[in-house]
Amino acid sequence: MALLPIRLYPDPVLREKCSPVETFDEELRKLAGDMVDTMHAAPGIGLAAPQVGITKRLAVVDLSVGEDPEQILTLVNPKILDRDGTETDVEGCLSLPGITDKVPRPLQVRLRAFDVAGEEFELEADDWLARAICHEIDHLDGVLFVDYLRGLRKERARRLLKKLARQTEAAS
Repeated sequence: MALLPIRLYPDPVLREKCSPVETFDEELRKLAGDMVDTMHAAPGIGLAAPQVGITKRLAVVDLSVGEDPEQILTLVNPKILDRDGTETDVEGCLSLPGITDKVPRPLQVRLRAFDVAGEEFELEADDWLARAICHEIDHLDGVLFVDYLRGLRKERARRLLKKLARQTEAAS
């Protein structure tokens, strides 16, 4: 598998709404595998296709950060069916290095998705797994975790995003 470059803010692909995956083939399986390798190398617990420049509804999540292959989730065309509860905790993002803040998320979610072979499944998740899944699905809709911030937290994030944008543009 190959490591893919992670797109950093302010790359416009991070704000695009992704298209559904329609073809379940070797190319999709390779992309998902490359995304898992990229996520583990970062290291991170989730990665969505737009973070590697692909505007398809594909995300990978692994709370074990590569320690337990059984925990790797590949979500193709995921859709949240139900949410319950709310919990606020700190999040970060591989596309927003150095920026973290407290974000409210559902405590539990039920979702429907497909695997890379095109098999549909439903999943119930809670706590950190629910948070990670919601974070990655947000990426598929062009939403970043900083979009949930309000007041002084939003202002702080705005300053950090401007600084990150200057650094990203200077590096390219």
